[in-house]
Amino acid sequence: MSKYSYMTQEGFDKFRAELEALKGEGRQSAAKAIGEAREKGDLSENAEYDAAKEAQGLLELKISQMEKILSTARVIKQEDLDASSVVILSTVKIKQVKTKKTVEYTLVSQSEANLREGKISVDSPIGKGLLGKVVGDIAEVHTPRGVMEFEILDIAINL
Repeated sequence: MSKYSYMTQEGFDKFRAELEALKGEGRQSAAKAIGEAREKGDLSENAEYDAAKEAQGLLELKISQMEKILSTARVIKQEDLDASSVVILSTVKIKQVKTKKTVEYTLVSQSEANLREGKISVDSPIGKGLLGKVVGDIAEVHTPRGVMEFEILDIAINL
């Protein structure tokens, strides 16, 4: 993983709002669940208390990870990007050489990836294989299912 997390302004704002919600409402909910479980008696045999404490630990871990990502976040603006080759935040139209199937992806940071929205991480196998390629290049992508080849049909910067 790179030392910076590159994001759009929209992605950065959304990520920060999610973090603030976890720190506010998430922590309050966890504390309430622990308090309710504590009222049910002996803590040494209280499965609800153990589950609530574990959920609190997982919440704090997620908050810590999100804070680390935000601390290294760099917001990228469209005017800073060059559409001559595939870079983070490029929208790339590719054709699988073997099946001739055409798809379009936008390369984003791992925290913004969402396949349903056509956003894939630059750290994913396809993302890594596409970075630095230009229109007309054939990208060899090493996936768990083997090597796949994609032809780069178009590159655009659409933020």
